Amino acid sequence: MDIIADMFPDAHCELNHDNPFELTIAVLLSAQCTDETVNKVTADLFRKYKRPEDYLSVPLEELEQDIRRIGLFRSKASNIQKLSRILIDKYEGDVPRTHEGLIELPGVGRKTANVVMSNAFGEPAIAVDTHVERVSKRLAIAKSDDTVLEVEHKLMKLVPRDEWTLTHHRLIFFGRYHCKAQSPQCPICPLLDLCKEGKARMKPAAKTKHKGKNTKSRVEG
Repeated sequence: MDIIADMFPDAHCELNHDNPFELTIAVLLSAQCTDETVNKVTADLFRKYKRPEDYLSVPLEELEQDIRRIGLFRSKASNIQKLSRILIDKYEGDVPRTHEGLIELPGVGRKTANVVMSNAFGEPAIAVDTHVERVSKRLAIAKSDDTVLEVEHKLMKLVPRDEWTLTHHRLIFFGRYHCKAQSPQCPICPLLDLCKEGKARMKPAAKTKHKGKNTKSRVEG
């Protein structure tokens, strides 16, 4: 964790937002979608819609068109309107400040609730997204068949509570920019010795290099 912290000392939430409501919408939209795409969509979305009432003032089809660049845009648009209705009816238009209240909202799961609680309300939490899960399993922090919840609990036990939120961001940056799903930077990774998958990836390269040297020797001989 210290090494990852040194690699990404400025890790932070990359979803653009100005308040808890916007963050909740942004995280909801980010499911199976990149933060970069979400930020492009919300740049216009958050200018048009400021409050839950605004999302309910337009037909569902219009909201769908506003976010159609986002994956699963139809179900997400529907969840946004349902979520907005609950916020108005139950919370006077405000986002609930409890984990229990958040996960009751349509389209808001445990990961989204953890992101909102930690980034909007300053409550320490570790949200396990695809990057955090991948990195945790590659570095043997968790087992390959652990559930997302099991990964979260193991990280919570290993990391001091006051570092949960920072660790979440650092693991995301490490997974997003270094330990990528398809093209991880194993040759320059300072944590390669801890990663079985990384060491396995490096073996073919080592064999090819060794084979090339032998071929060169035979040719020169």
